[in-house]
Amino acid sequence: MVRYNQVMDHVSFIIVNYNTDTETHQCLTSLRQIHSSGFKHQIVIVDNGSRETFALTKKELELPVEVVRSESNLGFTGGNNLGITYALDKYQSDYVLLLNNDTYVNPTFLREMCSFSHKHPQYGLICPKIYFARGYEYHQIYRPSDRGNVLWYGGGSIDWPNLLCFHRAVDEVDRGQVDSQLTSDFATGCCVLIKREVLEKIGLFDERYFLYLEDVDLSVRAEAAGYGIGFASQAKVWHKNAGSSGGAGSTLHQYYQTRNRLLFGLMHGSWRNKITTVSYLVRLLFSSLKAEKTAAIDLLLLRLGKRVVI
Repeated sequence: MVRYNQVMDHVSFIIVNYNTDTETHQCLTSLRQIHSSGFKHQIVIVDNGSRETFALTKKELELPVEVVRSESNLGFTGGNNLGITYALDKYQSDYVLLLNNDTYVNPTFLREMCSFSHKHPQYGLICPKIYFARGYEYHQIYRPSDRGNVLWYGGGSIDWPNLLCFHRAVDEVDRGQVDSQLTSDFATGCCVLIKREVLEKIGLFDERYFLYLEDVDLSVRAEAAGYGIGFASQAKVWHKNAGSSGGAGSTLHQYYQTRNRLLFGLMHGSWRNKITTVSYLVRLLFSSLKAEKTAAIDLLLLRLGKRVVI
């Protein structure tokens, strides 16, 4: 059993719901099973401008859970910022745990992450090992026995010269190949445990991103403030992957990934990286893909945050 000597921590879960009630209910069903010895927790559902107000079931009301409603879609950034601000103010939590609603968790995952945090206090943001949910893998090459054991996130790396961020060991069957690593270049907002003191020092998500790369931006700012990004491989979560944004490759996904990649490079890159970013931006202005071209134009005109993508 995981043990650590510490005054009992309080953790606030932040789960953003946007017209995906079924996934949110399934996520809450998963959270009913978590082992909570060693910490107290509260679940905050941010109903992020959904067409129908999210309603808790009778069984869900047995959980330490409440719903905070936004009448407009604030995006991943604004929705999480609303939940974080609410939870830290009301519960004075030691940590917030951001969790995508299209996930389900191993019952011990939070206990493992809290234990990791106490053993390695230098890390301000900590992510678990994240798998593709069974049947949601990108490829159809896996044996039936391997499904549900294919890695989605085994830590993250930033390729600065090419302005690319990628998940380590993605699409690989988990054979323990990432279990020895403790650090990551960036945390994924899919599931990340964040110390309160980090948010108090560097602030919340940058809402200019709205959707995508906001987690990488937060990670880079945390590292600049002296906090490491940790990877707790013994904590396990499963992810249905891009369920709320139309999926990888959709116009929405393409637009925000492109625009925010440019924003990130210009904000955080070295002078060489900034030259690369500007060169990439110019090429995109002549792209045959409307979403990419629009993303470049919007970046130039500083049309950031939420945009209507056709």
